Amino acid sequence: MEVVEMTNEWLEFKAYTEKQKYSAASKHDLSYLGRFSFKTITDFEGFGRILTILARGYIFHNKNGSLFDGDPYSRVEYARSALYAWCSIPDKNEDTPFVNFANLSTDFPELVNAKGEGWYYRHIQNIIKFVKKNPDVVSEKAKTAVAGISKGFKTEWKKKVRQLQVPIFALNTKASWALRFDDIIADALEQGALRTVEYILTNEKYNTLKSIDLNGVPLEVVCDVVAFCEANKNNVSDWVVLPISSFDCYYGNTNFSKKWLSKIPDTILTREVSSGISRVKVNI
Repeated sequence: MEVVEMTNEWLEFKAYTEKQKYSAASKHDLSYLGRFSFKTITDFEGFGRILTILARGYIFHNKNGSLFDGDPYSRVEYARSALYAWCSIPDKNEDTPFVNFANLSTDFPELVNAKGEGWYYRHIQNIIKFVKKNPDVVSEKAKTAVAGISKGFKTEWKKKVRQLQVPIFALNTKASWALRFDDIIADALEQGALRTVEYILTNEKYNTLKSIDLNGVPLEVVCDVVAFCEANKNNVSDWVVLPISSFDCYYGNTNFSKKWLSKIPDTILTREVSSGISRVKVNI
Protein backbone atom coordinates (compact mmCIF):
# COMPACT_ATOMS: atom_id res chain seq x y z
CA MET A 1 0.00 0.00 0.00
CA GLU A 2 1.12 3.55 -0.73
CA VAL A 3 0.09 6.23 1.79
CA VAL A 4 -0.30 9.60 0.07
CA GLU A 5 0.12 12.48 2.52
CA MET A 6 -1.05 15.14 0.07
CA THR A 7 -4.60 13.80 0.20
CA ASN A 8 -4.87 14.65 3.92
CA GLU A 9 -6.65 18.01 3.79
CA TRP A 10 -6.47 18.56 7.54
CA LEU A 11 -2.66 18.58 7.32
CA GLU A 12 -2.97 21.15 4.55
CA PHE A 13 -5.25 23.26 6.78
CA LYS A 14 -2.67 23.10 9.57
CA ALA A 15 0.04 24.19 7.12
CA TYR A 16 -1.96 27.40 6.58
CA THR A 17 -2.69 28.10 10.25
CA GLU A 18 0.21 26.88 12.41
CA LYS A 19 3.66 28.37 12.96
CA GLN A 20 6.08 27.69 10.14
CA LYS A 21 9.76 26.75 10.15
CA TYR A 22 11.98 28.77 7.85
CA SER A 23 15.02 26.89 6.60
CA ALA A 24 16.69 25.66 3.42
CA ALA A 25 19.11 22.76 2.95
CA SER A 26 20.29 24.05 -0.43
CA LYS A 27 19.64 26.75 -3.01
CA HIS A 28 17.07 24.47 -4.65
CA ASP A 29 15.19 23.95 -1.38
CA LEU A 30 12.12 26.20 -1.19
CA SER A 31 10.62 24.66 1.93
CA TYR A 32 10.80 28.05 3.65
CA LEU A 33 7.83 29.03 1.47
CA GLY A 34 5.65 26.47 3.25
CA ARG A 35 2.67 25.28 1.15
CA PHE A 36 3.11 28.23 -1.21
CA SER A 37 5.09 28.98 -4.35
CA PHE A 38 6.42 32.30 -5.63
CA LYS A 39 3.69 32.14 -8.28
CA THR A 40 1.07 31.85 -5.55
CA ILE A 41 2.49 34.84 -3.72
CA THR A 42 2.94 37.13 -6.73
CA ASP A 43 -0.07 36.11 -8.86
CA PHE A 44 -2.41 34.70 -6.17
CA GLU A 45 -2.42 31.45 -8.17
CA GLY A 46 -4.28 28.71 -6.32
CA PHE A 47 -5.74 31.03 -3.68
CA GLY A 48 -9.24 29.75 -4.29
CA ARG A 49 -8.30 26.33 -2.96
CA ILE A 50 -6.25 27.74 -0.06
CA LEU A 51 -9.09 29.92 1.22
CA THR A 52 -11.65 27.16 0.68
CA ILE A 53 -9.54 24.74 2.74
CA LEU A 54 -9.44 27.36 5.50
CA ALA A 55 -13.20 27.95 5.35
CA ARG A 56 -13.98 24.23 5.43
CA GLY A 57 -11.73 23.82 8.46
CA TYR A 58 -13.52 26.53 10.44
CA ILE A 59 -17.01 25.50 9.34
CA PHE A 60 -16.83 21.74 9.80
CA HIS A 61 -14.12 21.11 12.38
CA ASN A 62 -13.18 21.77 15.97
CA LYS A 63 -9.66 22.97 16.75
CA ASN A 64 -8.39 19.40 17.22
CA GLY A 65 -9.66 18.31 13.81
CA SER A 66 -12.73 16.46 15.07
CA LEU A 67 -16.02 17.15 13.31
CA PHE A 68 -18.21 19.97 14.58
CA ASP A 69 -21.43 18.46 15.93
CA GLY A 70 -23.99 20.93 14.70
CA ASP A 71 -25.44 22.77 11.74
CA PRO A 72 -22.54 23.92 9.53
CA TYR A 73 -24.59 26.90 8.34
CA SER A 74 -24.51 28.23 11.91
CA ARG A 75 -20.73 28.62 11.51
CA VAL A 76 -20.72 30.57 8.25
CA GLU A 77 -20.06 33.95 9.86
CA TYR A 78 -17.49 32.36 12.17
CA ALA A 79 -15.63 31.02 9.14
CA ARG A 80 -15.94 34.37 7.37
CA SER A 81 -14.34 36.07 10.38
CA ALA A 82 -11.55 33.48 10.30
CA LEU A 83 -10.87 34.37 6.66
CA TYR A 84 -10.81 38.07 7.55
CA ALA A 85 -8.33 37.36 10.34
CA TRP A 86 -6.06 35.21 8.15
CA CYS A 87 -6.01 37.88 5.43
CA SER A 88 -5.60 40.85 7.78
CA ILE A 89 -2.88 43.42 7.10
CA PRO A 90 -1.93 46.47 9.22
CA ASP A 91 -3.49 49.62 7.79
CA LYS A 92 -4.34 52.99 9.33
CA ASN A 93 -6.83 53.81 6.59
CA GLU A 94 -10.32 53.49 8.04
CA ASP A 95 -12.09 53.50 4.69
CA THR A 96 -14.27 50.49 4.00
CA PRO A 97 -13.90 47.73 3.14
CA PHE A 98 -11.42 47.26 5.97
CA VAL A 99 -8.22 45.23 5.61
CA ASN A 100 -7.07 45.45 9.24
CA PHE A 101 -8.91 42.94 11.42
CA ALA A 102 -6.96 43.34 14.65
CA ASN A 103 -10.34 43.27 16.44
CA LEU A 104 -10.48 39.53 15.73
CA SER A 105 -7.21 38.73 17.52
CA THR A 106 -9.02 37.54 20.66
CA ASP A 107 -11.26 35.11 18.75
CA PHE A 108 -8.53 33.92 16.37
CA PRO A 109 -5.14 34.40 18.07
CA GLU A 110 -3.61 31.81 15.73
CA LEU A 111 -4.62 33.87 12.69
CA VAL A 112 -4.11 37.54 13.59
CA ASN A 113 -2.38 39.54 16.33
CA ALA A 114 -3.34 42.77 18.07
CA LYS A 115 -1.45 44.77 15.43
CA GLY A 116 -3.65 43.41 12.66
CA GLU A 117 -0.89 41.22 11.26
CA GLY A 118 -2.70 38.23 9.79
CA TRP A 119 -1.20 34.77 9.39
CA TYR A 120 -0.49 35.25 5.69
CA TYR A 121 1.00 38.73 6.13
CA ARG A 122 3.36 37.44 8.84
CA HIS A 123 4.29 34.45 6.71
CA ILE A 124 5.31 36.68 3.80
CA GLN A 125 7.32 38.98 6.09
CA ASN A 126 9.10 35.95 7.55
CA ILE A 127 9.97 34.69 4.07
CA ILE A 128 11.43 38.09 3.17
CA LYS A 129 13.46 38.17 6.41
CA PHE A 130 14.75 34.62 5.89
CA VAL A 131 15.94 35.25 2.34
CA LYS A 132 17.65 38.52 3.29
CA LYS A 133 19.39 36.97 6.30
CA ASN A 134 20.46 33.79 4.49
CA PRO A 135 21.75 34.84 1.04
CA ASP A 136 24.13 31.87 0.84
CA VAL A 137 21.38 29.23 0.93
CA VAL A 138 18.89 30.77 -1.52
CA SER A 139 19.12 31.05 -5.29
CA GLU A 140 19.54 34.27 -7.22
CA LYS A 141 16.10 33.66 -8.71
CA ALA A 142 14.60 33.48 -5.23
CA LYS A 143 16.40 36.66 -4.18
CA THR A 144 15.01 38.49 -7.21
CA ALA A 145 11.49 37.21 -6.51
CA VAL A 146 11.66 38.24 -2.86
CA ALA A 147 13.00 41.68 -3.77
CA GLY A 148 9.91 42.23 -5.90
CA ILE A 149 7.61 40.88 -3.20
CA SER A 150 9.11 43.13 -0.52
CA LYS A 151 8.40 46.18 -2.67
CA GLY A 152 4.88 45.47 -3.85
CA PHE A 153 3.28 42.91 -1.56
CA LYS A 154 1.57 45.22 0.93
CA THR A 155 -0.12 47.34 -1.73
CA GLU A 156 -1.24 44.36 -3.81
CA TRP A 157 -2.44 42.37 -0.82
CA LYS A 158 -4.57 45.27 0.44
CA LYS A 159 -6.20 45.44 -2.99
CA LYS A 160 -6.82 41.70 -2.93
CA VAL A 161 -8.35 41.71 0.56
CA ARG A 162 -10.72 44.52 -0.44
CA GLN A 163 -11.67 42.70 -3.62
CA LEU A 164 -12.39 39.52 -1.67
CA GLN A 165 -15.03 41.39 0.31
CA VAL A 166 -17.04 42.57 -2.71
CA PRO A 167 -20.54 41.01 -2.51
CA ILE A 168 -21.45 38.55 -5.26
CA PHE A 169 -24.27 40.72 -6.61
CA ALA A 170 -22.58 44.10 -6.18
CA LEU A 171 -23.30 46.57 -8.97
CA ASN A 172 -20.52 48.17 -10.99
CA THR A 173 -18.15 45.30 -10.30
CA LYS A 174 -15.49 45.16 -13.00
CA ALA A 175 -14.06 41.76 -12.19
CA SER A 176 -17.07 39.50 -12.63
CA TRP A 177 -14.86 36.43 -12.25
CA ALA A 178 -12.89 37.78 -9.29
CA LEU A 179 -12.46 35.60 -6.22
CA ARG A 180 -14.66 36.63 -3.28
CA PHE A 181 -15.30 35.45 0.25
CA ASP A 182 -18.94 34.76 -0.65
CA ASP A 183 -17.80 32.29 -3.33
CA ILE A 184 -15.29 30.71 -0.95
CA ILE A 185 -17.95 30.12 1.72
CA ALA A 186 -20.37 28.66 -0.83
CA ASP A 187 -17.71 26.28 -2.19
CA ALA A 188 -16.73 25.25 1.33
CA LEU A 189 -20.31 24.36 2.24
CA GLU A 190 -20.67 22.33 -0.95
CA GLN A 191 -17.40 20.43 -0.52
CA GLY A 192 -17.99 19.57 3.11
CA ALA A 193 -15.59 18.49 5.83
CA LEU A 194 -11.87 18.13 5.24
CA ARG A 195 -10.34 14.70 4.73
CA THR A 196 -8.42 14.05 7.94
CA VAL A 197 -6.61 10.87 6.86
CA GLU A 198 -4.32 9.98 4.00
CA TYR A 199 -5.78 8.17 1.00
CA ILE A 200 -4.11 4.81 0.52
CA LEU A 201 -3.43 3.33 -2.90
CA THR A 202 -3.91 -0.42 -3.04
CA ASN A 203 -0.90 -2.69 -3.46
CA GLU A 204 -2.31 -3.72 -6.83
CA LYS A 205 -2.54 -0.12 -8.08
CA TYR A 206 0.90 0.76 -6.70
CA ASN A 207 2.56 -2.28 -8.28
CA THR A 208 0.85 -1.54 -11.60
CA LEU A 209 2.21 2.00 -11.60
CA LYS A 210 5.63 0.72 -10.57
CA SER A 211 5.72 -1.63 -13.56
CA ILE A 212 4.90 1.08 -16.14
CA ASP A 213 7.44 3.26 -17.94
CA LEU A 214 6.62 6.63 -16.36
CA ASN A 215 8.49 8.69 -18.94
CA GLY A 216 10.89 10.08 -16.36
CA VAL A 217 8.22 11.21 -13.91
CA PRO A 218 9.00 10.11 -10.32
CA LEU A 219 6.83 7.22 -9.14
CA GLU A 220 5.91 9.17 -6.00
CA VAL A 221 4.49 12.00 -8.11
CA VAL A 222 2.37 9.69 -10.25
CA CYS A 223 1.08 7.97 -7.11
CA ASP A 224 0.19 11.36 -5.63
CA VAL A 225 -1.82 12.34 -8.72
CA VAL A 226 -3.65 9.02 -8.99
CA ALA A 227 -4.43 9.01 -5.26
CA PHE A 228 -5.67 12.60 -5.40
CA CYS A 229 -7.99 11.72 -8.27
CA GLU A 230 -9.35 8.62 -6.60
CA ALA A 231 -9.85 10.45 -3.30
CA ASN A 232 -11.72 13.36 -4.94
CA LYS A 233 -13.74 11.54 -7.61
CA ASN A 234 -17.50 11.75 -7.17
CA ASN A 235 -20.25 9.37 -8.22
CA VAL A 236 -21.31 11.51 -11.18
CA SER A 237 -18.10 11.75 -13.19
CA ASP A 238 -14.66 10.15 -13.46
CA TRP A 239 -13.15 13.59 -14.13
CA VAL A 240 -11.45 15.50 -11.32
CA VAL A 241 -10.26 19.11 -11.29
CA LEU A 242 -6.51 19.02 -10.64
CA PRO A 243 -5.19 21.95 -8.54
CA ILE A 244 -1.85 22.22 -10.34
CA SER A 245 -0.60 25.17 -8.32
CA SER A 246 -1.33 23.24 -5.10
CA PHE A 247 0.84 20.38 -6.32
CA ASP A 248 3.65 22.85 -7.04
CA CYS A 249 3.28 24.26 -3.54
CA TYR A 250 3.30 20.78 -2.02
CA TYR A 251 6.56 19.86 -3.76
CA GLY A 252 8.11 23.25 -3.12
CA ASN A 253 8.98 23.94 -6.75
CA THR A 254 7.43 24.19 -10.22
CA ASN A 255 8.61 20.80 -11.50
CA PHE A 256 5.08 19.44 -11.40
CA SER A 257 3.51 22.10 -13.63
CA LYS A 258 6.48 22.65 -15.92
CA LYS A 259 7.95 19.15 -16.29
CA TRP A 260 6.12 16.21 -14.79
CA LEU A 261 2.39 16.64 -15.46
CA SER A 262 2.67 16.74 -19.25
CA LYS A 263 4.93 13.69 -19.21
CA ILE A 264 2.59 11.37 -17.31
CA PRO A 265 1.68 8.67 -19.89
CA ASP A 266 -1.79 8.76 -21.45
CA THR A 267 -2.25 5.16 -20.39
CA ILE A 268 -2.36 6.45 -16.82
CA LEU A 269 -3.92 9.89 -17.10
CA THR A 270 -6.10 11.78 -19.58
CA ARG A 271 -5.94 15.55 -19.23
CA GLU A 272 -8.12 18.35 -20.58
CA VAL A 273 -7.64 22.10 -20.15
CA SER A 274 -10.48 24.58 -20.57
CA SER A 275 -10.55 28.25 -19.52
CA GLY A 276 -7.37 27.70 -17.55
CA ILE A 277 -8.86 24.82 -15.53
CA SER A 278 -7.19 21.42 -15.77
CA ARG A 279 -9.27 18.31 -15.28
CA VAL A 280 -7.95 14.77 -15.39
CA LYS A 281 -9.20 11.20 -15.51
CA VAL A 282 -7.34 8.13 -14.31
CA ASN A 283 -7.22 5.33 -16.89
CA ILE A 284 -5.91 2.43 -14.83
